[in-house]
Amino acid sequence: MIEREDILMPTRKWHCTGIATLAALTTLSALPAQAQTHYPARAIRIIVGFAPASSNDILSRFVGLRLSERLGQQVVVDNRPGANGIIGAQLAANANPDAHTLLLVTTSYTMNPAVHKLPFDPVKAFAPVTPLGSGPLALVASPSFAPNNVKDLIAFAKAKPGTVTYATAGVGGVNHFGSELFARVAGIRLLHVPYKGGAPGLTDVMGGQVNIMFGSLPLTLPHIRSGKVKALGVSSSKRIAQLPNVPTVAEAGASGYEISIWWGLSATAGSPESALNRLNKEIASILAEPEAGKRLSDIGAEPSPMPVAEFSKFVSAEIGKWMRVAREANIKAD
Repeated sequence: MIEREDILMPTRKWHCTGIATLAALTTLSALPAQAQTHYPARAIRIIVGFAPASSNDILSRFVGLRLSERLGQQVVVDNRPGANGIIGAQLAANANPDAHTLLLVTTSYTMNPAVHKLPFDPVKAFAPVTPLGSGPLALVASPSFAPNNVKDLIAFAKAKPGTVTYATAGVGGVNHFGSELFARVAGIRLLHVPYKGGAPGLTDVMGGQVNIMFGSLPLTLPHIRSGKVKALGVSSSKRIAQLPNVPTVAEAGASGYEISIWWGLSATAGSPESALNRLNKEIASILAEPEAGKRLSDIGAEPSPMPVAEFSKFVSAEIGKWMRVAREANIKAD
């Protein structure tokens, strides 16, 4: 910094100081390029807009740990549950655009615009990095709930319209869409009970406070295996290896029903392209490892990386698709 007395110094000293100042400014102007070359420069935060123990949280922690090992910087998962992930997304949208803050995005992220007025533009506010994986939902019920299969559930709901309750991770998310689409296909009415995350919703299903839930396999599979909930069906078009004896919802009584969930990572819009490509490359390598394939398979998901540009188009297409589904199925915020 040039002090006031320096201004009064002889011309020769001013000339030298000017050269030094110019050199300093030149060095500063080069810093962004250097920072991009050496990304990441500090710890990376992954914001998860749902409660701990949810499928979003489980995948974020697994990928975050492996990413930390590869990048040489700590990767911290920051749970910010509420409003079906919108609270966490807004926080990430307002972060510095340097790719040191990431957002765990899911199918629910692309469904929110169909039923909510968002405080950010879901397309322009973020720079998609890569999908992590995808998989079906499981229709699970409380052990104390009388119906033991989809056909009996539909008959029970028709006999008592609006009394069968279903839990979700929030209004407008994949659990909500999945349940309402099921009700529409089956010709029944269900009662929505939203939570701040899938885990607390499933806890109440296990306890019998809520009857059913369409939950992701990373969330529901351990509890299906332990007998804390019973699986009535899976939302995929075919039966899955993790639950070979559980029929699809379509074959069990709701013909034509199918829905899936995916998970991915995005950075704040304006983040350096070099950083996005670095993350994309490293995560693709992680997902290609046998350990990752087995880990995701164990929780009912499949690795599904894709290039940055392709994932960006996919997210935009998903938003458009769920806007159409919401209109056709008359899915609205409660």
